[in-house]
Amino acid sequence: MTEDAKPLLIKRYASRRLYNTETSDYVTLEDIAGFIRSGREVQIVDLKSGDDLTRQYLLQIIAEHESRGESVLPIEVLNDLVRSYTTQAQSVVPQFLAMSFEMLREGQSQIMENMSRANPMSAMPGFEELQRQQQAFMKTMMAGWPGLAQPGESGENEDDLDQIKKQLADLQDKLSKMNK
Repeated sequence: MTEDAKPLLIKRYASRRLYNTETSDYVTLEDIAGFIRSGREVQIVDLKSGDDLTRQYLLQIIAEHESRGESVLPIEVLNDLVRSYTTQAQSVVPQFLAMSFEMLREGQSQIMENMSRANPMSAMPGFEELQRQQQAFMKTMMAGWPGLAQPGESGENEDDLDQIKKQLADLQDKLSKMNK
């Protein structure tokens, strides 16, 4: 198993401080959220009892983001989650949520794959440049989504993004002039 494939072990001390066992330093909830956003799995365990506290801390991270106005979960979904704890649907909800997020990840991958396939429009002048710009745009829009390469992992930086924006504007101008 590779280093990135196994979960990052975080130990919670009696003082409630969280300790990253790989880097030998203390981390915050925001640090843990950053690890997860970068695609890393984490496991948080209580040092004394050995209890797995991962679920508790992940829920706390979500609650903090929601309370800061970074709402991702519609109120209807939150209500349904609360209801699922008191009904027989409890056994179905976790599988449904897991499958829904898996479908979302697969959809993202499919979009990126479709953008890279041969296209009948490829004979159009400037198509390759437009396709490259679309891919850069999609990577930027989906930054932080697990399972996708992040901007910068493929060597892109802010200067490249600015250049792409300029090229896209130039291409749009050329297309506008061609239509007149």
